[in-house]
Amino acid sequence: KLLANKLKLKFVDIDRIIEKKEKNTIREIFRIKSEDYFRRIEKKTTLDILKKNNLVVALGGGAFIDKTIRKEVKNTSISFWLDLSINYLLPRLKNVRKRPLLNQDNFEETINKIYSERKKIYNESNFRIRCNLMEKKEIVNRIIESYETTRNKN
Repeated sequence: KLLANKLKLKFVDIDRIIEKKEKNTIREIFRIKSEDYFRRIEKKTTLDILKKNNLVVALGGGAFIDKTIRKEVKNTSISFWLDLSINYLLPRLKNVRKRPLLNQDNFEETINKIYSERKKIYNESNFRIRCNLMEKKEIVNRIIESYETTRNKN
């Protein structure tokens, strides 16, 4: 959201769009209708949004895992993986109840598993920004610097 504000662009959070459309939280959609149902809605919503220009889009953590979404992101957008190490993720996610895949008995093991599975695919992003000790404003500035540096090379 900070990036969008700084660039004077519209901010779109795919999860919020889905929650609004479904009139339910992501967690409840998973519980009532299943993860498969959510992923189908997420795919359609994301592909529709990616057709639009001049947006800053926040994808859900699992969206970039989908090959079709990933291919469309690569064809239409510039992607940034805001990487936090497990040591920084654990305390931030410990009390979060909105993320259905994290509500497991062995929380730390679940985080480690998801992170190690996803990081291989997240590495396909255009940019990886290691955010461990960074403030939000620093992250926004790093995104803009990375983008500008690449643009100036072309």
